[in-house]
Amino acid sequence: PAPAPMSRRGLLIAAAAVVVLAVVSTVVLAAAAGGPDHAYRPWSASARGAECTAPALPGAIVTVRLADMGQMMSRGGMSRDGWRSLRAGMMRVVASPASAPAGTVSLIAANTGYLTHELLVLPPRAGQQAGTRTVGADGRVDEAGSSGEASASCAAGAGDGIAAGSDGWVTVHLPAGRYELVCNLPGHYAAGMYTELDVT
Repeated sequence: PAPAPMSRRGLLIAAAAVVVLAVVSTVVLAAAAGGPDHAYRPWSASARGAECTAPALPGAIVTVRLADMGQMMSRGGMSRDGWRSLRAGMMRVVASPASAPAGTVSLIAANTGYLTHELLVLPPRAGQQAGTRTVGADGRVDEAGSSGEASASCAAGAGDGIAAGSDGWVTVHLPAGRYELVCNLPGHYAAGMYTELDVT
């Protein structure tokens, strides 16, 4: 006997499975292909940064998680101007604890996201909340007066960015005030990569 025709629900499930397979294939190809700028290239198993542990650091310790949703990719990786498609809320900076005593503070920036990130400690601005800095045409905010930066994979201080799965760290001296912790790669601040650190 001839097989029974597939129900409408069965057809929808089959179509959804095809779409999922196509998306997964595109993701794998994109990760393997890389991109023109490492700051925007999604990681694959081979491109993911080395896992590392910060050494013993002085002062109060604040762990800062740098996260993104991993959905900002196209075949071959995101282009240099791909940041323009990022939307507010797609990325996060989370500090734990969210406060520290004045003096020596060590920040461990843990990139738990999909893209390369960095961490900058920007000075407090009277009467302004985190996330309200002006973003320039290059997708970045003004870094003038920065107290420090963690942007090296498995190392202290400035570098080429913290790869996905890696940590970076920096030790700074902070007087009392409300500081803004940000990722200032193009488009990341506007996409939600900022938080406050209260130093008392």
